[in-house]
Formats: sequence, C-alpha cells, structure tokens
Amino acid sequence: MAEYHFNTPISKEDVQKLKIGDVIYISGVVFTARDEAHERALELARKGEKMPINFEGLAVYHCGPVVQKVNGQWEIVAAGPTTSTRMDLFEDEFIKTFNVNVVIGKGGMGQRTAKAMKEYKAIYTAFVGGAAVVAARGIKRVKEVHWLDLGTPECLWVLEVENFGPLIVGIDTNGDSLFQIVTDEAKANLSKIGEFLGIQF
Repeated sequence: MAEYHFNTPISKEDVQKLKIGDVIYISGVVFTARDEAHERALELARKGEKMPINFEGLAVYHCGPVVQKVNGQWEIVAAGPTTSTRMDLFEDEFIKTFNVNVVIGKGGMGQRTAKAMKEYKAIYTAFVGGAAVVAARGIKRVKEVHWLDLGTPECLWVLEVENFGPLIVGIDTNGDSLFQIVTDEAKANLSKIGEFLGIQF
C-alpha cells in the first residue's frame, strides 16, 4: 500500500499508477453529484448542451452535503459520502462522457462500473462512512453551486478542497475491485461453513 497526494486536474497517468489498497489525498476542485445530478448532466450532454463546469480531470464525489448560508455565502457543515451503488446505473456513461478520472464514495461499485474504469482509465476511491464532519474539514470553500432546483443534497456543488482524504483506492484502472475480492472471499468462507454444518446457504 502506498500513499499519494494529487492536485486537480488529475491525469490518467496519475491514476494508472495506483492499485487497490493505495491511499490518496486530493487538493484542488472536487464536485458533488448524486443520482439526479448524474442524470441531468448526461441528459444535457446527449442534447449537446454545455456543462456548468468542465468535469475533465476533476473528482466526482457521491455526496449530498449539509449546507448553510452565512453572510450570503454557502458553507459546508457535513459532507459524508453517500452509497455509491446508487450511481452504478450512470457511472460508466458519466466516466466515458466527461473524462472523470476519480470517483469518491462509499460502499463500492459493481462490475459495470469496474469495467468502465478499466476501459477509460479511472479509479473508484472510498471515504469512510460516518465521518461527515471530518470530510467537511477538508473542504476549504464552496466555489460554485449549480442546479439548486434539484435540492441541496442533489445539486452540483463545486468545492475547493485541501488534502481531502484519506481515500482508499477500491477499484483501479485494471478493473480490480477490493469490494469484489471481499465478496468472493466471504462467499467462499460461507460455503465452507455450510459444508461443515451440513447445510447449504
């Protein structure tokens, strides 16, 4: 396991040297996107419309932050990751369309996304769940916000971050998945337990 510090934009060369289990920290620009923001961005792209920001080389964070306005400025109160499997339906096309090289979330993603990460050279990184306030400490300010009509958890927050992490590489550019490895090991162990007990799970 190795530790890396990156500044955005993060290149494909940067992410291709990473392997599952490595730890990274990001400084620069990260944007949040959950289900509805993914869907809107892809719909607009299919129509040939321009995005509010250039996503290329940035990190997309599966997060619906808790925010407040102080003296007319948005502040992030808590910014823990949301469950990434919700975005499996969109992530392969999102990576292909917008050239996003780093995805941040929790809980892992499926083989559909892992396949896209291998094809388009992107990685999935996991931020520990239950540490929303810790995540917020790595966010220096809100640069922009777009699509507020979706609601504050679902809209597009553009954040300036500093040493945001630790982020554990869960899927690398070879398509290797830490989550799939754990799942396969758990199934194998469950099968052995079943054999020992004389039952089938």
